[in-house]
Amino acid sequence: MTAKPLLTTGQIFTMSFGFMGIQCGFALQNANTSRILRSFGADVDQLPLFWIVAPIVGMIVQPLIGHYSDRTWNRLGRRKPYFLTGALLSALALILLPNSGRMAGVIPALWIGAGFVMIMDASFNVAMEPFRALVADNLPDSQRAKGFAIQAFLIGVGAVGGSYMASLLAWMGFSQVPGPDGIADNIKYSFYIGATLFILAILVTVLFSKEYPPEEFKRYQGPQPAEKEKAGLGEIAKDFLRMPKTMKQLDVVQFFSWFAMFSMWVFTSDAVATHVFGLTGHYATTKVGNDAGNIVGNAFGVYNAVGAVYALCLTPMTRIFGRKITHAISLLAGGIGLISIFFAHNAWELYVSMIGVGLAWASILAMPYVILSSCIPAGKMGIYMGIFNFFITLPQIVNGLFGGWIVRHLYNNQPIDAIVLAGFCLIAAAISVLFVYDGGAIRLEQEKAGFFADQQT
Repeated sequence: MTAKPLLTTGQIFTMSFGFMGIQCGFALQNANTSRILRSFGADVDQLPLFWIVAPIVGMIVQPLIGHYSDRTWNRLGRRKPYFLTGALLSALALILLPNSGRMAGVIPALWIGAGFVMIMDASFNVAMEPFRALVADNLPDSQRAKGFAIQAFLIGVGAVGGSYMASLLAWMGFSQVPGPDGIADNIKYSFYIGATLFILAILVTVLFSKEYPPEEFKRYQGPQPAEKEKAGLGEIAKDFLRMPKTMKQLDVVQFFSWFAMFSMWVFTSDAVATHVFGLTGHYATTKVGNDAGNIVGNAFGVYNAVGAVYALCLTPMTRIFGRKITHAISLLAGGIGLISIFFAHNAWELYVSMIGVGLAWASILAMPYVILSSCIPAGKMGIYMGIFNFFITLPQIVNGLFGGWIVRHLYNNQPIDAIVLAGFCLIAAAISVLFVYDGGAIRLEQEKAGFFADQQT
């Protein structure tokens, strides 16, 4: 098996550029979906049940996409056909979601909106899953930390744009007053712009990045799965049962991390409106409620901006502290940040809290994949990246099923308590990662030791 060639920084940027568009769409969804659904009549304790659509769809779609993209090769490449298909469907869903109210007839707008959220999430997953595999496909072990860090940086840049979009359009003069369908113009047009940026960013990766053709790829990866065993769907179950030890340990870390992030995305809008600004009643359809929603969008922009910058620091940090300690430090900062929202009294204090969340978010997007990619068997990168997503979606599904009930019955309809619990979950994730076996890091250290021994000889 031949060693993969090193890629330039420019090639790594181009390879992950499309993820910037995907995350712009995700950020629009994360910052605005709760208030859109609230405008259509959803109660705060019902929000997790609508948000649960995303992880359920991801749990189904990502392993399938990973499985088939491992075995795909056509004129576009191996992973690229899925990028492009997902981008086109995602852009359509982004345009339709804020217009759900206009389509309401026999079916309530709330359920139409929830349906478009499902379509949007399925499309996002089709576009997103192969990006993780593409980085691992093209980069040797020594460059994967850099590759996933650059990917996290581009994710952060896209998320900043998506998070601030509604506030920027409001500043430019777009109406913030909800129209007859319950949605203000600044929100609608932010989704239209996001759909356009999504397509353009994906096209950069599709047109200007390369994938290794099958014969060359075989030299770097060894025999492909289709050559070793029949490529049936039952193989997904077999691969699930054959998960590497490191992947099983990372699953615990992922559970706590993504349970926390799901709570933040679902409940921050209402937590800020009620706890930080003291709003009551049906504030979701008022201008003051929309202002509070814009502040949440700005806060999400802060954590994504911090994450984008911090992502570039992850590679040097791993050289100093190692992969696990770097991830633990980052998760701990995020936990403290979320808990501190309880003590925020204005927008600026909320923004400060989001700095810690940004550190955790950048690391969540990069470090688990750096550790994981070093333990995955050759030729199984797509399917195992898809299976790994199962342990991102499972905690979100658990939260979606029980999070609303907890807020209503245990927290007395105080969503801020769900944010505090999320903070403690990130701290639990920070502790859990310390117990993960990182064979890839050990192997790299051994290779370095061997290199210096040869030099001395």
